[in-house]
Amino acid sequence: MHAMILAGGLSHERDVSIRSGRRVQDALRGVLDKVTLHDVDTELIPSLRFGGADVVWPLLHGASGEDGSLQALLELMDVPFVGTPSRAARVAWNKAVAKAVMSRAGIDTPDYVTLPQSLFREVGAEQVLDAIVARFGLPVVVKPVRGGSALGVSIVQDRDDLARAMVHCFAYGDTALVERAVVGTELAMSVLGTGDDARVLPAVEVVPEDIYDYDARYNPGRVEFFAPARLDDAQAAVAAETALAVHRTMELRDLSRVDLILDGEGRAQVLDINIAPGMTETSLFPQAAEAAGLDLGTVYRELVEAAADRGA
Repeated sequence: MHAMILAGGLSHERDVSIRSGRRVQDALRGVLDKVTLHDVDTELIPSLRFGGADVVWPLLHGASGEDGSLQALLELMDVPFVGTPSRAARVAWNKAVAKAVMSRAGIDTPDYVTLPQSLFREVGAEQVLDAIVARFGLPVVVKPVRGGSALGVSIVQDRDDLARAMVHCFAYGDTALVERAVVGTELAMSVLGTGDDARVLPAVEVVPEDIYDYDARYNPGRVEFFAPARLDDAQAAVAAETALAVHRTMELRDLSRVDLILDGEGRAQVLDINIAPGMTETSLFPQAAEAAGLDLGTVYRELVEAAADRGA
């Protein structure tokens, strides 16, 4: 069995992707015959055609890796791969579309609005900001409608900071998603498998010193993790049922991570969906697998084998 891991790319999350790819490669050494690591560049297609890989595992984060583009290429070339198919990936990648799909399925997600950068120029930025505060109050969360690793994300507590948050957001995309901030216990829910065979790993509780931003995610020391999370049985059941509902409703495959907050009323409010969870030394999916008593090499090998059995 030869698995080719794709990592790198040209998104803002290139460095994290490479770290994820190397960690998975290390875990798979010794449990597969051959594991290679490949960037996404002009040599990719020849490598797919002539490199002899049985399965590809896309571990790119951000655009092209999670927006369905790379998955569509692999489907076009009849290459078996680990992870969600291109059509479902495109839906999950757009946070506004994903929230609409989840809401129709009865899955709770914070109230929100999406606003393109052009609108602020056309009708006046201050008036738009006033309308946001009038609608949602404060605090609100501002994030790019497409993107990952919390790049461009801000929690706004004060009206005077809202304009700065929008500028920060627009550095990573031309459309912002503004949602009502939810207070509660922040959880990362990892899911393994597909459809009826999917199962949820133990919740990982995330306790950042401030905001769980890019730096906090990938540089140790700014966040405290509890794996498994400090939940009672009822809370754990709600979180697990919600993550599983998201995974199935969004038609995700093999693995995913659902980020949510358990609010004061015990409801699970879904914040984000990740079809290519980070696999670095500080990432949440590996922590969840270890909390479940699973060996990462075995988990990753089973994902590769499932993709090989499934075929292109």
